[in-house]
Amino acid sequence: MALGLSLFLLLRDAALSDVQDTVRDRALAAAQTVESGGELAAGEAERLSLGDEFVLVRDGRGEILDPSFLQSVPQEEINDPFWARALETGEPAGGEADYSPGAPDYVYAVPVNPPEGEARVVEAGRSYASATKTLSAFAALLIGAVLTALVLSVGGAYLLARTALAPVDAVVRSARRIGARDLSKRLPVSRPGDEIGRLTTTINDLLARLGAAFASQEETLARQRRFAADASHELRTPLTAIAGHARILKSWGSEDPKIVRRGATRILEQSERMTELVEGLLAVARGDEGAPPQLAPADLNAVAAEAVDAARAAAGGKVVIEYVPPKEPVEASFDRDQIYRVVMILLDNAVKYTPEGGIVAADVRREDDRVRIEVSDPGVGIPAEDLPRVFERFYRADPARSEGGAGLGLSIARQIAQAHGGEIEAQSKPGKGSTFVLRIPKRDPTP
Repeated sequence: MALGLSLFLLLRDAALSDVQDTVRDRALAAAQTVESGGELAAGEAERLSLGDEFVLVRDGRGEILDPSFLQSVPQEEINDPFWARALETGEPAGGEADYSPGAPDYVYAVPVNPPEGEARVVEAGRSYASATKTLSAFAALLIGAVLTALVLSVGGAYLLARTALAPVDAVVRSARRIGARDLSKRLPVSRPGDEIGRLTTTINDLLARLGAAFASQEETLARQRRFAADASHELRTPLTAIAGHARILKSWGSEDPKIVRRGATRILEQSERMTELVEGLLAVARGDEGAPPQLAPADLNAVAAEAVDAARAAAGGKVVIEYVPPKEPVEASFDRDQIYRVVMILLDNAVKYTPEGGIVAADVRREDDRVRIEVSDPGVGIPAEDLPRVFERFYRADPARSEGGAGLGLSIARQIAQAHGGEIEAQSKPGKGSTFVLRIPKRDPTP
């Protein structure tokens, strides 16, 4: 519309300027003829009735000198101010006047001083009718073109909007089908390169991360529920045994020294079992709170030797625990009690899963800027799909052969290793045994 209006204004200015330039040229030419003593061509008045340009001459009083012109246009209708202004100022003057049937006309008056006689004024004029007719035709054509373009642009914009927003509608419909319990669905990506495609891809990535997070949360909750059930079972068993022996001693067993000793022994054993389970839970809680280890220089060789002796005594000769201490101390800065607990956890697991008569091997050595202890067993091994998760809290690869326990030992060991700035890793093959390696820095770890 702005372009059409601009074109119309430019064309109008050009058409009107053409009429005005033609009239000025004709007036100046006629004035030059009159001023040189010549006469205008006869019949100029008749051209006015045809709607074309005209030329007339006035005397000093404004009277038209060509009587034929007055036959076409009455005198009172051609009294314009331009001839008076031209005579008064001695300069040409022009503007609009109503002379012809196609009025308005453009009139241009030029003062002249002929060789003989008084001063005169030569006027030339031309109707704007032809220019107006052309402009009207162009305006009608322009309005039609603008309206057509407007209709086409509205229709095209509607189609473009529908085409552009079609992927958005598809995304909205797909998003409504995605529920909080089912994040496996994905939004359709029709054009990955545009803005909507990139947005949809980002939302799909977000859904994937949310799905993974929800799955992990559900798995964690399942493990926690399983742990609560296992812990309840582990606590219920010793409590039942303690209550049973206590009832026996209260009812009739106190009179028999053998029954008293046996009952006291069983109560003590079950109490120790409960204490071990509670200590494991407390260790997990302390690890969650981020309690820092008490670092001090110590010999990892001495810690390993002490743990091996304790594990041998606990095994009761059912398995053999081999340990060849290094010739020199393996010193580092660590919390002795916590590292001792890690070594005991590794040895206890190795003994637990080693068949009777098997050999468990322990080894301590230096490794660049770290020290390490390795515990290997020829036991049942760990399946490959379970190996990455053996250090997860509450996780047990096979509850049927776990021989009690709540799946806290290795998670506690990893907590302690990480608190020391170290790491613990597992290597295993089903049927061929497992190897656990603990590495901790020689110097104080960076907090």
